[in-house]
Amino acid sequence: MDYKYKRHFRAERGEDGKTGLSTGKNGADLFIKVPVGTIVRDVLTGLIVADMSTPDKQKRLLKGGAGGKGNARFATPTRQTPRFAQSGKRTLEREVELELKLLADIGIIGMPNAGKSTLLAALTSAKPKIASYHFTTLTPNLGVLERYSSRFVLADIPGLIEGASRGAGLGHEFLRHIERTRMLIHVVDASFEEERSPLIAYTLLNEELKAYSEKLASLPQIVAANKMDMPRAAEGIRELKEALFAKGVQVYEISAAMHKGLEPLVKAVFELCLTLPPVPEFDEEALVEAPLYSEGFEVYKDEDGAFVASGGEVERLLDETDPNDEQSMRRFQQLLKSTGIIDALKGAGAVEGSLVRLGEWEFDFIE
Repeated sequence: MDYKYKRHFRAERGEDGKTGLSTGKNGADLFIKVPVGTIVRDVLTGLIVADMSTPDKQKRLLKGGAGGKGNARFATPTRQTPRFAQSGKRTLEREVELELKLLADIGIIGMPNAGKSTLLAALTSAKPKIASYHFTTLTPNLGVLERYSSRFVLADIPGLIEGASRGAGLGHEFLRHIERTRMLIHVVDASFEEERSPLIAYTLLNEELKAYSEKLASLPQIVAANKMDMPRAAEGIRELKEALFAKGVQVYEISAAMHKGLEPLVKAVFELCLTLPPVPEFDEEALVEAPLYSEGFEVYKDEDGAFVASGGEVERLLDETDPNDEQSMRRFQQLLKSTGIIDALKGAGAVEGSLVRLGEWEFDFIE
């Protein structure tokens, strides 16, 4: 389902109560299907309320209103067979945001045109679009790497540029997809094709990761110096290796296009990935079910002279009343008195004939 165009969902309405001692039937459940890896965030609080990280997982976001009570619920000694019943209760609304975060063991990152998609194609059976211009990849590509009786999912992340942590070049759209990965393959263009040294490219990208998320920056990385078949690659790799050797980081020299140097890289990736914990899940915050009706009510005189009663108690009375049924309306009048709403209207200045407004209902005040 495309949620870009359909954003509002309403479950089936519960039935009203009926005569003949019948309670209204509950409405059918509404299921909204999302891709595995979807995060559900409550818009009001900003909290993650569901992490749909496994197939067939279900999470209830809202509880529907109860079906209306049958006429027997309102029987009294003087009204033994009421002709009215209760309407089905409405329920709360909740606005949520759906965000897809890919589930992959290994994220392939790098500057634009570093050869990430070429590496994914060389290591897996994936067939991403490959071309020698920036942002050939606009959405992440997935592939499965199988070796040594194990398999890992790789995600080729679109090229990140300077300022990605602030959203430059759709940076936030891209970076969020590697938040779940267990480790990263950092592809660096060793050929100087982009007129930038491999060391500068490596440093810039890691600064962007850190600026976006300390957790992201702390993921284990394996560095792959790509395009080693190009003329200036030997010059670029020398500086990069010297700088990273001091940090204890090993650099693997590869040519993804020529399928050279890949086995040592794959071996290192598998050895590291097998020691890492599973793909992380996000902590889910408990959903707080607010009461359907707030307690109490308030009465005030509106600018047009009408006396207005509002609040949870008023909403409940309106929902339980059938304006087309004489007995239901008689009960409504009795409840206005017993709940104190009539006295509150009098206290606000309402007199015989004053206009009273409850929700969308309007009537004349009668002593």
